[in-house]
Amino acid sequence: MTALAFASLDLTDYAASLNAQLQGRNAEDVLRIAIRDLFPRQIALVSSFGAEAAVLLHLVAAVDKATPVLFLDTGKLFDETLRYRDDLIDRLSLSDVRVLTPDPKLLSAQDDAGTLWFRDAEACCRIRKIEPLARGLKPFAAWINGRKRFQAATRQHIPLVEADGARLKFNPLADWGPAEIEAYFIRHDLPRHPLVAQGYPSIGCAPCTQPVAAGDDARAGRWQGADKTECGIHVSTLPSSSPRDEE
Repeated sequence: MTALAFASLDLTDYAASLNAQLQGRNAEDVLRIAIRDLFPRQIALVSSFGAEAAVLLHLVAAVDKATPVLFLDTGKLFDETLRYRDDLIDRLSLSDVRVLTPDPKLLSAQDDAGTLWFRDAEACCRIRKIEPLARGLKPFAAWINGRKRFQAATRQHIPLVEADGARLKFNPLADWGPAEIEAYFIRHDLPRHPLVAQGYPSIGCAPCTQPVAAGDDARAGRWQGADKTECGIHVSTLPSSSPRDEE
């Protein structure tokens, strides 16, 4: 799709149309259509390289190993996550992983001591995740992420495709459950994030991620004790430009 054609679309209507067309398709088909047919060289995968990330990374690599992968290095990640990222890059032969980092000027002005996460988690996520991702997504018309409906009450109704500001967002694993994820790990002999075995079913920044008890919500260990369940990149329109803005 050309940038001009994309710019002329009503993205809410287009997302609804794609949702209807893709219902019943498996994740492999959804990714193949998104990456090869609809948005060649205009789509990126955003990955945390977290607990379940290897599944979607493997699926995307099977379609095109050169698909850009955007990774948010907040400066507060577990060392295990960084090592796991490097292992998966090698294992899957990913050729275009782009590391997004916070703006040093914003960090200096708002979090010079590195303790903003404790004082204001929303502001910390904004400068360490939302703003860097907005910059990283600027060249793209669409993006892929690994959210699943079973993960939390706030994710129970996510569609396969949704409008996200000036872009489309694909959720190809939306209807996958824990059994399907586990079966995929086993079938393809994918390595596990080392923290999963220590009780971390959802892994974000180290200061804001705790292990959870068996049977708890998979995201119960994120921002424990706070009235916060998402970092913000999936609950508000990213404040960024896109190819639509450049016509």
